[in-house]
Amino acid sequence: MEIFRQKIAELLLEETGLDLEDIKENVEVPPDRNLGDFAFPCFKLAKIKKKNPAQIASEIVENIEAGEYFSAIEATGPYINFTCNLEKLNQDTLERIYTQGRGYGKSSEGDGKTVVIDFSSPNIAKPFGFGHLRSTVIGNSLANVYETLGYNVERINHLGDWGTQFGNLIAAYLKWGNEQELEKDPIEYLYDLYVKFHEEMEEDPSLKDEGREWFRKLEEGDETAEKLWEWFREMSLKDFERIYRKLGVKFDSNKGEAFYNDKLEDTIETIKDSGIATYSQGALIVDLNEENLPPCLLKKQDGATLYITRDLTAAFYRYENYQFDKALYVVGADQELHFNQMFNVLKKMGCDWAENMEHVPFGLIRFQDRKMSTRKGNMVYLEDVLEKAKQLALETIREKNPELDNQEDIAEMVGVGAVIFGDLSNDRVKEVNFDWDKILDFNGETAPYLQYTHARICSVLKKADITPEYDKDIVKHLQSDYEKNVIQLLAGFTDALKRTRDANKPHILARYLLDLGREFNRFYNHCPILNETEEVKQARLILIDAVRQVLANGLGIMGIKAPEAM
Repeated sequence: MEIFRQKIAELLLEETGLDLEDIKENVEVPPDRNLGDFAFPCFKLAKIKKKNPAQIASEIVENIEAGEYFSAIEATGPYINFTCNLEKLNQDTLERIYTQGRGYGKSSEGDGKTVVIDFSSPNIAKPFGFGHLRSTVIGNSLANVYETLGYNVERINHLGDWGTQFGNLIAAYLKWGNEQELEKDPIEYLYDLYVKFHEEMEEDPSLKDEGREWFRKLEEGDETAEKLWEWFREMSLKDFERIYRKLGVKFDSNKGEAFYNDKLEDTIETIKDSGIATYSQGALIVDLNEENLPPCLLKKQDGATLYITRDLTAAFYRYENYQFDKALYVVGADQELHFNQMFNVLKKMGCDWAENMEHVPFGLIRFQDRKMSTRKGNMVYLEDVLEKAKQLALETIREKNPELDNQEDIAEMVGVGAVIFGDLSNDRVKEVNFDWDKILDFNGETAPYLQYTHARICSVLKKADITPEYDKDIVKHLQSDYEKNVIQLLAGFTDALKRTRDANKPHILARYLLDLGREFNRFYNHCPILNETEEVKQARLILIDAVRQVLANGLGIMGIKAPEAM
C-alpha cells in the first residue's frame, strides 16, 4: 500500500505544512474498514494551526480532490479518511505480490539498522523443557519480522552454561558416569545424573562440598573440569539444535554466561569509574532509589558476582560488537525488576544506547488438562509435546485423507505449526492455556485452519491446471465486496508486520493471517472460481494465488510451514 501512502502525503503536503515522510509515518489503517482504507489524524496539526482537529480535518477535505487513486476522501471527527480506488488497489496489490513473490511484505525501512534479540536461552545439560517454548517462538518470530522489514538481526541464544550446578554435574559424572551411556542420549543421561546427585546428597551432605569443590576447579581452569564442561556443552547444543530445526529457529550466537567470565571485572571497574557504585555492608551496589527501584547488587560481600553483573557485561559486549539500534530481551514477565534495574544502571552511567534496550515480557504457559505425561517430576519435555502434536495430526490426516502422500512429513508440519501458533496467536503478556483440542482444530483460530486454507487454494489451482499470471486488464473483473475485502487485507500485509514490530507482539501478525483466512473462505463460499466466465475465472485465480502466497509468507515468518496438500 506504499503507493497510496505516497499519494496521501502528496495530497496533504501543502495543506499540513509537514514533510512527506512525516505525513506517511502518521497515516493509519482504521480499525473499522467501513471508515476507509487509510486515515490521517489531525491532532498534531491542532498545535500548529491552533484549531480544533475536527475543524482542521473538515477544512482540508474541502481543499483537496480524490484524483485517480481514491474513490472518496471524508472527514470523520479529527480524522481524514481515504477510500482507495478499487481498480488501482487491485492493480497495485496484486502486481506487487506477483512481482515480489516470497519477498512480498518486505520493506527497506530497517536498512542500516541492527537489532539484537536475546531469546530461548535454555540451560545446558538439562532437557529442553516446554517452558522454554514461549521465549523461543516469540523471539524467533520477532527476529523474522524485523528481518523482513529490512533490519540486520543478530539472534542470540544466551545459554545458561555456568554456575554451581555444573560442579555438581561434574562430580556426579566422575562418580557414576558411563561414556557409552552418555553418548546414546546425552541430555537424558546428564539429567539423570543431576537428579541422582541431589537424591544422594539428601543422604550424604558431604556431596554438596564435593560439588562446590569441582565448580571451584572449573572456575580456576582445572583441565579435567573444563574438558567435561565443554563436552557437556557441546552435546547439549547438538541436542538443542535438533529441536530448533523442528521449530525453524536459528541463531547467530550461542555465547552463554560462561563467555563473559573474563570480562566481569572490567564491567565492575567501568561501573565504579562512572561514580554510581557504592559499598553497602561490604557489598557493591548501585543505589536506584531515585528510580523507585531497590538497589542493584553487583558483587556480594564475599566477592561473588551475580546474574545481573553478567547481563550488564553482555550488554557492553553486544553494543561494542554490534552497535545495535535496538536490543530486545525476550524473557518472562517475572524478570521485569531485573531488567528495570539493569537498564537504569546503564542510563545512570550515561549510556545513551540504553534507551534502545527493551524487555519483551511474556506470561506463563500452562496445560489446560493433565493428559501430558512428564518424564521426571513436573518437567514436560518440549520434544514430547511436538511429537504428540505430530501424532494427533497424523491421526486426523489418516481419518480424513487416507490417500494423502507424505503423511508423516505433513503431520510434522501441522503438529509443530499448531504448537507454535497456539502460543503466538495469544497476546504474549497474557498467560496461555495449552489445549490440545483447541490448537489442532481445523475450523478454529489455529495454524491447521490456515494451513488447510493454503492447501485448499493449491488444490483449486491444480484443478484449474493453469499457472496464474498477473494481468492488469484481467484483475479489473474483481468487483465484488468479497473480493475487495480480500484484496484490502492482502494490501495490508506489510502494515501488519510493522504493527507487530512496533508492539513486539507476534499475535498481531497471527490475527492478521486469521482475518485473511476468514475473508478468503467467505469469498470462496460465495464466489465461484472454475465455473465462471473466462475473464472472471482468470481474475479469481490470480486473487487466490495471491492469498496463497501471503499465507505462506506470513506463516513462514512465524516459523510455520504451509503444506500444499492436507
